[in-house]
Amino acid sequence: MDKSRTSSAPAQALLPTPSRQDEFDTRSHSSQDETYQQSPPETSSRDLKAAQDHRTEKLAQVAKKEEEEEETDSNLVTWGSPDSQENPRNWSKRHRWAVTVLVSSYTLLSPLASSMIAPALALISQEFGVRSSVEQSMMLSTFVLAFAFGPMVLAPLTEMFGRRIVLQTSNVMFIAFNLGCGASQSSAQLTVLRFFAGLGGSAPLAVGGGTIADLFEPEERGSAMGLYSLAPLLGPAIGPIVGGWIVQELKQWRWIFWISSMYGGLTALIGVLLLPETYPPEILKRKARKLRKETGNQELCTAYEKQDASAWYEKLRHNMVRPFVLLATQPIIQVLAIYMAILYGCMYILLTVFAETFGKMYKERPAIASLNYISLAIGFTLGGQIGGRVVDYSYRTLTARRPDKKGEPEFKLPLLMATSVVFPAGLLIYGWTAEYKTHWIGPNIGAALFATGAMGTFLVCQSYLVDVLPLYAASVLAAAVFVRSLGGFAFPLFAPSMYRALGQGWGNTVLALVSALIGIPSPYVLYKFGYYLRAKSRYAAGDRNAASIK
Repeated sequence: MDKSRTSSAPAQALLPTPSRQDEFDTRSHSSQDETYQQSPPETSSRDLKAAQDHRTEKLAQVAKKEEEEEETDSNLVTWGSPDSQENPRNWSKRHRWAVTVLVSSYTLLSPLASSMIAPALALISQEFGVRSSVEQSMMLSTFVLAFAFGPMVLAPLTEMFGRRIVLQTSNVMFIAFNLGCGASQSSAQLTVLRFFAGLGGSAPLAVGGGTIADLFEPEERGSAMGLYSLAPLLGPAIGPIVGGWIVQELKQWRWIFWISSMYGGLTALIGVLLLPETYPPEILKRKARKLRKETGNQELCTAYEKQDASAWYEKLRHNMVRPFVLLATQPIIQVLAIYMAILYGCMYILLTVFAETFGKMYKERPAIASLNYISLAIGFTLGGQIGGRVVDYSYRTLTARRPDKKGEPEFKLPLLMATSVVFPAGLLIYGWTAEYKTHWIGPNIGAALFATGAMGTFLVCQSYLVDVLPLYAASVLAAAVFVRSLGGFAFPLFAPSMYRALGQGWGNTVLALVSALIGIPSPYVLYKFGYYLRAKSRYAAGDRNAASIK
């Protein structure tokens, strides 16, 4: 047998066995994230350092035992080499970026569908006899409510069965229920079907961040996350433009769902042909199956296959609850998830009232009013493309200044210090220029600033969360998406009442103040104390010490 394919691989390629998973929380990324092998700063407390040293020693002992056991197991299938081309991080740059673009196209689909009906709400309400503004908002935002629950289930499944199968299956679910929306005969049917279409459409939100972690090293993730993060925000901005054109030219809201389903079908076809699996444990399992078939040796297996049925069930249960556990126990996730929920809620408020603002206050026709969403699209694009480069630059620069040249996830936070000011400023400009009915360019400038700040904020938050817990990136982002989507669902429900009571000026001032009170201090607090929070976390400690095992 070719020893390069089994346990003779260097220690860097060895994986911990599932039996030790509770003691040594790592997976096949462990040899790659060396950025997380960090020494405590000089200002750390003696007690904190002692506790971390004790944890480090314990995990190192467990890892050493694992390594000794695996070296004697001639049937263990690993990468075989740190430079193995089977490892997604060793794929060519062109290949990795092609996969990123494809996953981003999936991620664009559901946010696009979430907002396409915004210009058609009046037409739908007229056909179904809906008079309540809350019920109208429900038809729009129930899709976003599904984003809160879908990733909490789908993200752990991707960490068990791989990214590709979960993404493709969920996309089929989205297409089926979205077609059902187009055939709805009542507002209740439409609302329920929109929820289930949103569940299927939420898969890219669960898969995308994990895929980025599979493909890129920490110092490269900023630009990749910039492209991936652009889709969930650009989609809601493009959707109303398409929906407004359909409403005005076709006079038929049902085509909104049929056209978005066509896009979903095209994306699914391309994905079936071109989208590869990127999750390392799943790739290794497939490698083991192939070797068993080629060699006839049925004992060949990966570390993740060496478990009985009861252990598999326990792993499934553990993985399904992990996003909830992370959300309940990790302060970093809690802070950034709440921050993103406020921002996401503000974004969907703008998406809900944008058409009404320019239709009623500026007397524009639906297709013309929907063109104002271009300002949001421009802002999201600028924030994503410039922001990604700024994040990578700050990470490399601050890492180079360290004597040990080791990066910290907090090195990606400087951009957040700026964007946390930009998007509240954008809300203020949008609100007060609309209040006084200035030239239409005024609200659009405010909307563009808001979108630029929002995009930069989402980019940094997601990139930072992935770097804090790269081995559980899908579960971490699922936890953040859960809270974020609740904000996107709830905020539009009270928006009409708020604007009727306060007007555009003071209504948006309230939103700006709330976002500023939470958003502006957060990056400074995390930059100063993020290391200490990670040092106290057994999940983050597992990531760092996994990288330190040579």
